[in-house]
Amino acid sequence: MEFGAIQLIGGVLMLISSILIIVITMMQEQKQQDMSSALSGQSDNFFGKGNVSSSREQALARLTKLLAIVFFIVTIAVNVIPAIMNKISQG
Repeated sequence: MEFGAIQLIGGVLMLISSILIIVITMMQEQKQQDMSSALSGQSDNFFGKGNVSSSREQALARLTKLLAIVFFIVTIAVNVIPAIMNKISQG
């Protein structure tokens, strides 16, 4: 099997996006609650108290979603495009 330009470019894009996903996920603030609030059903979101999120957190969350979509699309493309090209060249 030949290692083409599509696989090489796709592999580099997948590597970069996966590293960025890890780094950005590590930069995000943890949203965990303590055990007593989990058992009692209490939440910090009462009367909007916990609804205040910074624009930085929102931007990091959006960027994480975008990178996950890019990773998914590149993975599909790297696997589907060469199969289609092989079928065309053989048929």
